[in-house]
Amino acid sequence: MTQTITLQIKQPFANPLKKGYPLLTKDAVDVRQLPAQQGALLRLVDQHQRFIGTGYYGIQNKGIGWVLTTDANEAIDQAFFSQKLKKAIENRAAFFNNDDTTAFRVFNGEGDGIGGLTIDFFNGYYMVSWYSEGIYCFKDMIYAALAETVQYEAIYEKKRFDGKGQYMEQDDFVMGIPGEFPIMVKENGMTYAVHLNDGAMTGIFLDQRDVRLAIRERYAKQTNMLNTFSYTGAFSVAAALGGALQTTSVDVAKRSLAKTIEQFSVNNIDYEAQDIKVMDVFHYFKYAQRHELQFDLVVLDPPSFARTKQMTFSTAKDYPKLLKDAIAITAKNGIIVASTNNASFGMKKFKGFIDQAFQATNTRYKIMEEHSLPKDFRVPREYPEFNYLKVVFIQKLS
Repeated sequence: MTQTITLQIKQPFANPLKKGYPLLTKDAVDVRQLPAQQGALLRLVDQHQRFIGTGYYGIQNKGIGWVLTTDANEAIDQAFFSQKLKKAIENRAAFFNNDDTTAFRVFNGEGDGIGGLTIDFFNGYYMVSWYSEGIYCFKDMIYAALAETVQYEAIYEKKRFDGKGQYMEQDDFVMGIPGEFPIMVKENGMTYAVHLNDGAMTGIFLDQRDVRLAIRERYAKQTNMLNTFSYTGAFSVAAALGGALQTTSVDVAKRSLAKTIEQFSVNNIDYEAQDIKVMDVFHYFKYAQRHELQFDLVVLDPPSFARTKQMTFSTAKDYPKLLKDAIAITAKNGIIVASTNNASFGMKKFKGFIDQAFQATNTRYKIMEEHSLPKDFRVPREYPEFNYLKVVFIQKLS
């Protein structure tokens, strides 16, 4: 039986929680009152001891727990998790019925009512990501609820809650019949090779689906494309399938080479006709400038934080510099796809970074389109700050 403790919420924080704000922050409580173990249920009350909601204690980068219900009579049991999962799956019926796309998010944390938990679908396989030790304490009930709700080949998991919020190395197989990897998934008719039991990453970031489609359909034709921080080359594949004359994929990770070759190959694209470079993106910018290279389409999708031997990069402070480097090697009327998944700032601030970089390089620009999370990555409507993805297609004018 999970321990339940009563926790008083400080005055200014009580109202938003009563209205359904799902995140419990450290500032909202007297930390001395917190339970010893993560996973404890929290009966949240205001200063007059009036019930606010029931949540759980689980430390992750965003806060110290999540509210699960504001109904005083609702028990947090397997039936509770089953009901949340069933509703989430009903909400994605259109995805389950679409043969052209067989990889998408089935359950998106607080957007589906359980912060700290996401579930992705990959062509019959499910991958559950746990973002705190607190939510992981409910794993038996959640797996039982998932197994009774969906048909699956196998279920895998990613534990992302070591001390630094990083992935914990382990065998990620949970139940079912282990897959033969890579498995092939479809995304708007494109094919991607996915590995569910090979470290933190699967081979594709599902939240960029609409961006890859836009690149393929509207921006790639007849272009010379540069994909920076390219990972497994998913944007490069979309550009090549959209008619790019040539793609260049640059990533510092050694394994990006084999992974990118794999993604081109499963789409019957001759990878030898594409350029794949294993090198630091910032060194590549210097190289491209020295050789006077110009690109018609540049994708910038850096990690929020990155550290190499020479430097530390953080999108929150270094994005304008990254953009200035990109502007220098983008052809006139070329497109820069500026993207970030850093949740610590919103679209307004991101557009400020864009403006700053173009002003500093004395370059005119035009915003062509903007994207945030796709439909399957549900976000609580009243709390757009949980919509972390910001992507802006920018045309460089003169």
